[in-house]
Amino acid sequence: MMTLPSKARAVIIGGGVSGCSVAYHLAKAGWTDIVLLERKRLTSGTTWHAAGLIGQLRGSANMTRLAKYSADLYVKLAAETGVETGMRQVGSISVALTRERHEELLRQATVARIFDVDVTEISPSDVKAMYPHLNTDGVVGAVHLPLDGQCDPANIAMALAKGARMRGARVVEGVKVTGVTENIGPKGRRVTGVNWQMGDEAGHIAADVVINCGGMWGRDLAAENGVTLPLHACEHFYLITEPVEGLGHMPVLRVPDECTYYKSDAGKMMVGAFEPVAKPWGMGGIREDFEFDTLPEDWDHFQPILENAMNRMPLFQTAGIHTFFNGPESFTPDDRYYLGEAPELGGYWVAAGYNSVGIASSGGAGMALAHWITEGEPPFDLWEVDIRRAQPFQKNRRYLKERVTETLGLLYADHFPYRQMATARGVRRSPLHDHLKARGAVFGEVAGWERANWFARPGQERDYRYSWQRQNWFDNQREEHMAVREGVGFFDMTSFGKIRVEGPGALDFLNRLCSAQMDVAAGRIVYTMLLNDRGGIEADLTVTRLSETAFLLVVPGATLQRNLAWLRANLGDDLAIITDMTAAESVLCVMGPKARDLMARVSPNDFSNAAHPFGTAREIEIGMGLARAHRVTYVGELGWELYVSTDQTAHVFEALEEAGADLGMKLCGLHTLDSCRIEKAYRHWGHDITDEDHVLEAGLGFTVSRKKATFLGRDAVLRREEAGLARRMLQFRLKDPAPLLFHNEAIVRDGKIVGPVTSGNYGHYLGGAIGMGYVPCAGQSEAEILGSRYEIEVAGVRHAAEVSLAPLHDPQSMRVRA
Repeated sequence: MMTLPSKARAVIIGGGVSGCSVAYHLAKAGWTDIVLLERKRLTSGTTWHAAGLIGQLRGSANMTRLAKYSADLYVKLAAETGVETGMRQVGSISVALTRERHEELLRQATVARIFDVDVTEISPSDVKAMYPHLNTDGVVGAVHLPLDGQCDPANIAMALAKGARMRGARVVEGVKVTGVTENIGPKGRRVTGVNWQMGDEAGHIAADVVINCGGMWGRDLAAENGVTLPLHACEHFYLITEPVEGLGHMPVLRVPDECTYYKSDAGKMMVGAFEPVAKPWGMGGIREDFEFDTLPEDWDHFQPILENAMNRMPLFQTAGIHTFFNGPESFTPDDRYYLGEAPELGGYWVAAGYNSVGIASSGGAGMALAHWITEGEPPFDLWEVDIRRAQPFQKNRRYLKERVTETLGLLYADHFPYRQMATARGVRRSPLHDHLKARGAVFGEVAGWERANWFARPGQERDYRYSWQRQNWFDNQREEHMAVREGVGFFDMTSFGKIRVEGPGALDFLNRLCSAQMDVAAGRIVYTMLLNDRGGIEADLTVTRLSETAFLLVVPGATLQRNLAWLRANLGDDLAIITDMTAAESVLCVMGPKARDLMARVSPNDFSNAAHPFGTAREIEIGMGLARAHRVTYVGELGWELYVSTDQTAHVFEALEEAGADLGMKLCGLHTLDSCRIEKAYRHWGHDITDEDHVLEAGLGFTVSRKKATFLGRDAVLRREEAGLARRMLQFRLKDPAPLLFHNEAIVRDGKIVGPVTSGNYGHYLGGAIGMGYVPCAGQSEAEILGSRYEIEVAGVRHAAEVSLAPLHDPQSMRVRA
């Protein structure tokens, strides 16, 4: 029998396409001392029964980059390894049966043009010419991507495994990993290797890094080490006909309005489905002998899909059925996979949870993860799939079972802006949740937090009516927005992440990590960046100095786990304690020109500029309670964020509501927070700024201290300052007040697409849609940048835009400091 080594640089757990890709790319990067362990045989979990569709276009630039990389790799693999991958670039067609879906496809075509993916918009008659078997009744329009394709998934994995072996990696079947070992060192918990079992034999491999590519087994394996990996298997169905004469190689066809995809393979036709209500599987665990297994047929579940297919593709009425297949695949709470190092355990990496796009994604994902492991940083911004976005509560199995009934179907649902999940809701709530609900709040969810997105009027339907045009809450948002600009608005921002850093070394630690000077007077609030050594933005946050040795860091709720992980990973020898305080305090925001009048009615403290200037925090009395009032803003107006202990939150809210009644205090939602911040050109982390966006190019150089001798990213700032900026962040306002911007519309400069809109919303005060985005500008003056003619392409139509480097709203921040 084969002997296993006693130590390796890396051990990969799982021999599906994900594990094989990670092994291949680690070996390609020069790590030859690696071992892949597969419990049964390669591909025997999900990979072997995947449909093998290779689509290059994804919802963002970097996900598209990864999918394009996969497609290019699979085209070359056969020549490199001698293993036929079945990769054929037959192209793909997506058809729309509704106007809204057509709008989505046209927007996707714009995205494709930004990212240089070959795309053509085609008519129903073009579709019929390319796909004669298709019944085009009801087809409104379509797009064609000629370089998409299909492949043999198992052979892709085998080719990757062979490529890894050719470079020195060990790929071993029939070995089960029974546990990942760890110890606690000076920098906290870290993996030390894996325990394995092969028949009656058992042993241990010491390793620097362990990579969990365990697919649907991955969650339970991760849980043994306290690692959060929220995924759950679902049943996935497809049907294959008997051979159809003269079928040939057809493009992959997607009919998302009927939840179906079609592909021709070896003269047979396949139809697969992403049905709206899916069937979770494996709730009680996966049995030990599971290998190349199928799940029971469920004709009742598949019948509505098949009826649509028989109408859409009449050959299904006459061709015999060769295979009705049902196999499990893992899905995640947000339909995006997980990559990266687990925040809970150093050296424990993850590549799992592929939501039915594992074949198309794994080539690129393996490349990106291998780069991240070997270079210590990702090749580009991977926040969309970063394991650090997972919330600890999401490993709850009941939550996952409920949520994945929805996420499978969402792959083919309309991807409307502001679309909210319907399942597994209400897990994390502010103390004001029921108060706001009683006053008309319509909630959205981020990181499990229920947040009021907008407030319905009495008698108005409290639900979203989704559309690519103005949705049913557009006028509600305008009223809330104008209250913030002209009167006073109230926001519940309890979902903010709150991190306390304290101890004798807290100041030195934060000064080493933050771009701004942290040695300020107690009570001062500093807006700062956490930079990486490339000058990219790992986080933007406010830091309030509470005392000589204690600081409060406030971050977005969605990025809290990522930010905690970054702080802990960089703590070093500084004597400081990092504590997540998120649930201890609520944040109630009072914003607008009348904010000072309102505060004077609920508190005896002095809120004048002299007593409480912008950028300071202090304890105040409010109602019959206490709060810490922070004079900062994310909406670009005079205002305070009130940090209230959760037990007093409801009382403070009632005091504000009573006092604000005749001032016209309006309850406002997150949609209004966003429309106000974008008028003021405040950046949004994850959209406008990420870890690959340089702080100077993002227009945030004012947050960087030039006097501090040392901080992470300082050298990259000085280098860029000397070399000059390659691109700059601009703000855009559409001159026509009708169109809407969300994100990923195309920025057109002097007739040429130069990049995507990074975020967009409607500027109700400025009278048009507002967008942000980067424009290449190497060697150009501000006058040259602003002197060009700009348009924004929305679903193929170009709209004239005015641009600005300074905020279009209150550029001097006179209102903020009023």
